[in-house]
Amino acid sequence: MTADVVLVLDFLNTLDVEAGADVLDTEEGWWGWAIARGLAADPLSDAVRARDALRAAAGDHDAHASRFRAPVAAESSADGVALKATTAVAAVFTAAARLTLLGEWDRIKICPADDCRWAFHDRSRNRSRTWCSMRVCGNRQKARSFRQRSTQSTTRTEQSCG
Repeated sequence: MTADVVLVLDFLNTLDVEAGADVLDTEEGWWGWAIARGLAADPLSDAVRARDALRAAAGDHDAHASRFRAPVAAESSADGVALKATTAVAAVFTAAARLTLLGEWDRIKICPADDCRWAFHDRSRNRSRTWCSMRVCGNRQKARSFRQRSTQSTTRTEQSCG
């Protein structure tokens, strides 16, 4: 995975539904996250709004979709033009913008399992991966569907015999 993918996923996954943990619940959590990545922390409220906006853009139906702007600048040098960010949120948005320009943003997805909601990078050739993990979330859903079909089949059999 590229550094951009890693940064975006790390930011989106500051919300861990399965563990019931949210790094952005406290200033200390947010500052710790930013500092661990060598970034300057924005105000916590900006980080929360930015994460919600990006999670919504990645397909999280539970996220509050809203527009959000991050202070990102373009800077030229002898090597060309590069996007520059001065804060953690701006760095995440810069990474997301690069993924979008490269046609890779649609590979950032949110697991549809209500007890998971983990952000992941779809590396499948045709970009059709649904679950963060087929072994965990995908398997759980397949088992639920099987049980539901089995229960419906049993109920229909009982009704036709009775």
